[in-house]
Parts: sequence; C-alpha cells; structure tokens
Amino acid sequence: MIYLFLANGFEEVEALTPLDYLRRCELPVKTVAVENRLVTGSHQITVMADLLMSDLKPQETEMIILPGGMPGTLNLEKSQGVQEMIDHCAKQGKYIAAICAAPSILGHKGLLNGKKATCYVGFEDQLLGAEYTEEPVVQDGNIITARGAGTANQFAFRLAEILCGRERAETLKAGILWE
Repeated sequence: MIYLFLANGFEEVEALTPLDYLRRCELPVKTVAVENRLVTGSHQITVMADLLMSDLKPQETEMIILPGGMPGTLNLEKSQGVQEMIDHCAKQGKYIAAICAAPSILGHKGLLNGKKATCYVGFEDQLLGAEYTEEPVVQDGNIITARGAGTANQFAFRLAEILCGRERAETLKAGILWE
C-alpha cells in the first residue's frame, strides 16, 4: 500500500498529482488524513481523505508520500502518527517520498545524513546532513525528494517508475500527452 498523508495546509498540486498519476498506474494508493477526513489545502481546496491515521496498516506499506505546503508541512511534522510511519518506513527500508518543504521533516529526523536531497527554495538549511542539489527530483536509496509544485509531474513520474518500472511510467507520460 502507498499512503499519501494530508494535513490542513497541504499543497494541492503536490498531493493530487502523484495521487492521480499513481492511480492511473493502477497502484494501491490511499490518502490518509492526519486529523479529520475533510482536509483543506493551502489554496482552500478541500479533499476527503480515504483513511484516518487509525486505519493504517504499517506492515502493508510500500511507500509513504509527504506533500509540502504551509502550514501543511508543519502539521505533518507535528503528527505523532506521521512520525511513527516515517520511522517504520526508515527502519524497514520502505520508500519515503517528500516534496517542497516536506523534505525538511526528514532532515529534522536525521534521515538525510549523507544523502543527496532537494527541497523548496529557502528550506535547504533544514535538510540536516544532506548534500543539497537543485535537481527537480532526487532519489538516494529509499528516499525521494522534489523541489515543489512545479516539479510535481516529474515527482509523480519518478514514483511511478520506482513502483512499476520505466515502461509503465513512459506509458503514463504518453497517456497524458507529456512532452
């Protein structure tokens, strides 16, 4: 299962683009509300999450996705459930994907030590121990980071490639007329 976490103030494009593209690949991805099932993004778009934190099955996790946005990133970081899922995935070597400001959560946890990573402009100093790069999307081991809303497509394509292979990711790109 792929869990995409939603907290009030999330960046809509960074959450909904990977959600849409991974579902087009017929992957099992569920949105998870940190608090209430109705979650409002940073641009006042409200989404009904598939699950609540209490519905998670950590043992079935293949990947977690943390969208950025403010104050969404701060709300994700202060969630004990999100912290526990990050710890679980790190311990089990499962994929952890974060975009925009959300890689800062991984930096604060020490998960970026010695790894290449990227993030939204101004959050570079929050990637504690990382080798910062301005690439749009960076994968280093089981951690995937991306810069922001403008890179949400590339982020989603990389996640699709990781989870179902290059050929399926290319089929996805062709299907949406990505150039």
